[in-house]
Amino acid sequence: MPTLSIFYGIIIRMLAEQGVNHNTPHIHAKYNDYEVSVAFDGTVLGGDFPPKQMKLLQAWIAIHEDDLRANWETLNESGTFFKIEPLR
Repeated sequence: MPTLSIFYGIIIRMLAEQGVNHNTPHIHAKYNDYEVSVAFDGTVLGGDFPPKQMKLLQAWIAIHEDDLRANWETLNESGTFFKIEPLR
């Protein structure tokens, strides 16, 4: 699972699903022992995250939604991806 970005201890990854029609475009995030899957609109699909880190994650998603969608398409079509700027 490629790592797209890392900031404030939050690791953002996206799973390549070539040949599989996944329901909702989303990312996977990890912070310490917490893991969460979040759709590009900020909806939590599964998992748990501390409130402060969830706010940071959702802000990052909102800022980079276009980059996330582009990564989702290229990762699932060709297996390639690009890094996304961290939250500063």
